[in-house]
Amino acid sequence: MWNFSMRRSLALMVQTMPFILLRCAIYFGIALAYILFTGMGAGVGWSIGALGDDGFQTSASIWGGVAGFGITAAILYFLREYLLYMVKAGHIAVLVYLIDGQPLPEGRSQIAQAQQVVKSRYAQANVLFALDQIVKGVIVAITGLVQGVASILPIPGISQLMGLVRAFLRLAVGLVDEVILAYAIRTESQNPWSSAQTALVLYGQNGKNMLKNAAWLALFTYGLAFLVFLVMLAPAAAVVYMIPGAWSAGGFLFALVFAWAVKAALIEPFAIACMLQAYFQAIEGQEPDQEWEDRLDGVSAKFRKLKDKAADWARGRPTDDAEPARAGTGS
Repeated sequence: MWNFSMRRSLALMVQTMPFILLRCAIYFGIALAYILFTGMGAGVGWSIGALGDDGFQTSASIWGGVAGFGITAAILYFLREYLLYMVKAGHIAVLVYLIDGQPLPEGRSQIAQAQQVVKSRYAQANVLFALDQIVKGVIVAITGLVQGVASILPIPGISQLMGLVRAFLRLAVGLVDEVILAYAIRTESQNPWSSAQTALVLYGQNGKNMLKNAAWLALFTYGLAFLVFLVMLAPAAAVVYMIPGAWSAGGFLFALVFAWAVKAALIEPFAIACMLQAYFQAIEGQEPDQEWEDRLDGVSAKFRKLKDKAADWARGRPTDDAEPARAGTGS
């Protein structure tokens, strides 16, 4: 059915507890920030609205809450590179080492060592972020190339739901891009673009098997996140009730934020641990297939861009995302 051990993934979660706690602190801190800024915005709007009638005050409170929520979302948008670079990538580095049976220190020193590994592979956060965006585009192209999508999930009557299945698989590949980063860390590559190119070709060669695993994990991940959302509706509504000029949409939004925080802090790293097991098992002993590389060349402009950046990095040329002095060589 799938090619990973849930028990092993849970053990990896325990072994990387320092990173799990760090993720909880960051993502639940972000959820709290959404509540605080939204409440502050609603309070400011309520105070300004006191200058008018009840309708104006309610409207001002609502728009104040929306502004607070939007400010928090904007801050998170600008932090996205840091979160990928220092949190997600570092955790992936630790998981890779543990899967390969390498010893790691405990506590904060585990986080420091993992982040040092990431910095040694990706001198700048914007390099890793740009690479991540390109990889996501190529994975979508691979999903379109893989044949026999209907056989990935053994659901009766699936042939009549191909459009829905394809949409679901596009959602499922969101669990895969971290695997490409893990390959670079595992191979100790100094050329991030070249290692991503190789990892993507290997992923394409095993596309059907990888999509099957990704699909099951997506069902688990989003299904569990939805249950968290339902559980959080009641406490979120209570929080909204305490905000001046309580607005009905707030409970729904806060429940979504809580569910996102649980998914990012706890559910997502479990899914990544599962995907790493499946990917490393699938590519064991394999070499990149030139036929698959040619197919990706023909259908994905982002894959061609990835190859160009790999060549520039190897030659020590500047790219859009890094200084030439920091470029490594080889793969």
